[in-house]
Amino acid sequence: MHKFYRAAGLSSPAFFWAGLLLVAATGWARPVLAQAMLLPTTQLTIGPHKVWVEIAATEASRSYGLMNRASLPPNHGMLFVFDTDQDSCFWMKNTPLPLTIAFINAQGDILNMADMQPHTTDTHCPAAPVRYALEMAQGWFATHGIRPRTTVYGLPGAQ
Repeated sequence: MHKFYRAAGLSSPAFFWAGLLLVAATGWARPVLAQAMLLPTTQLTIGPHKVWVEIAATEASRSYGLMNRASLPPNHGMLFVFDTDQDSCFWMKNTPLPLTIAFINAQGDILNMADMQPHTTDTHCPAAPVRYALEMAQGWFATHGIRPRTTVYGLPGAQ
């Protein structure tokens, strides 16, 4: 059974605000406003390219993801970080941006990628359990020549 992230919303406003407070209290460097959540950011290197990503490392931030986001700056995305390898699938409910997702193992290697269409509930799953998932604007990976087996550097906690 797969876990689905990017749910329609959180179960209660109290849970949302508690999660927001927890994320804000962690003190990670360079917080940015991600819609209603403050998320830490980091820079990743993929091939010769540098990208800035917001880090979704809590259940609340992974569930909210890029929902309701109208745009992404160039070379920016969202990195979903899991504590253990997971076979979590993603969907695009309440997400107006077309995205491409890259599923990345604990060593930083991209296993597979999928284009995701806005506002759909089609599921997009990794080829094997992964530690990370990286969402970028649709076409970013193809435009920059990034394919499966490319290594991503700078991942938090990568082995």
